[in-house]
Amino acid sequence: MSYIDNIRKVVPYTPGEQPKVEGEIIKLNTNEFPYPPSAMVEKALESLDIDTLRLYPNVTAAPLARAIAKYYGFEEDEVFVGVGSDDVLANSFLTFFASDVPILFPDITYSFYDVWADLYKIPYVRVPLKDDFTVDVNDYKVKNGGIVIANPNAPTGIALPLESIEEIVKANPDVIVIVDEAYVDFGGESALPLVRKYENLLVVQTFSKSRAAAGMRIGFAVGNKTLIKYLSDVKFSINSYTMNQMALAAGVAAIEDKEYFKETVTRVINTRNWANKQLVKLGFNVLPSSTNFVFASHKDVPARDIFEYLKTKNIFVRYFNKDRIDNYLRITIGTKEQMEKLVKVLEEYLK
Repeated sequence: MSYIDNIRKVVPYTPGEQPKVEGEIIKLNTNEFPYPPSAMVEKALESLDIDTLRLYPNVTAAPLARAIAKYYGFEEDEVFVGVGSDDVLANSFLTFFASDVPILFPDITYSFYDVWADLYKIPYVRVPLKDDFTVDVNDYKVKNGGIVIANPNAPTGIALPLESIEEIVKANPDVIVIVDEAYVDFGGESALPLVRKYENLLVVQTFSKSRAAAGMRIGFAVGNKTLIKYLSDVKFSINSYTMNQMALAAGVAAIEDKEYFKETVTRVINTRNWANKQLVKLGFNVLPSSTNFVFASHKDVPARDIFEYLKTKNIFVRYFNKDRIDNYLRITIGTKEQMEKLVKVLEEYLK
């Protein structure tokens, strides 16, 4: 018997590569927002009293929870705030999936789900997507210990209509259904309107994508007051002070600048639509995307070869060496100028 035998061992999540190369790069591999945060965020951080940093932040992140609740039409105690949606989801797994019955999530989805399940010793089943990478709602009408659906899904970018999400939630009244909406602002239909209708629904979103705040680590969940209370109890059992003063100030400013949010998200969507057309012209099959990225496979050239070539040109996209998707590239939508450079490099390579 060795002390090694008593150590918890898991295979960690693998994030997108953070390039360490000299010169200008085009980073299209981690789905970051291509534009800076709102000027209101900058002003809020400049106005922050430096003396507040010696004090613990608000335990419940109340200023930010209130701002989020007001924006979406909920009560403050129906909102849970965490350090990015990963923190919110990790706490949600720990809180709501305590059954011996396996939880369900798609076989092709956000690859952190099975990491958390393994870490917390939660039994799970990866439910295969259909051949077109869409979810079969009927696959989630079986006995389970909980359900997690990323909508729109990642890395495919495909969104389920709201009626399909409701069908899953309605069919599983005895377990918690988590809908992970990290990319919903780019074309998906949010399940937030269903929260008051179904007590077993928790909707999770993030500021990392559409609100240009990946570096601030802000995520939140909306659910009925009982779910939020249980989620908060688990959080406070681990760490009471998770949101720092700067993140709280930046988050409030970001959610309040509605015009900048709408303007920049629209720019990303328009650039995505343009990029889709260009990639199709170059021989790519591009899945329908409701996100700030596209999932594409070339008809002749292997995805890995394209991935490696783009790196030589300091253009970084995401390649997944996994079954069923190992001939696809996930390409974040950057600025129009960045996408034009990507298309030009691909044109030269594919000739």
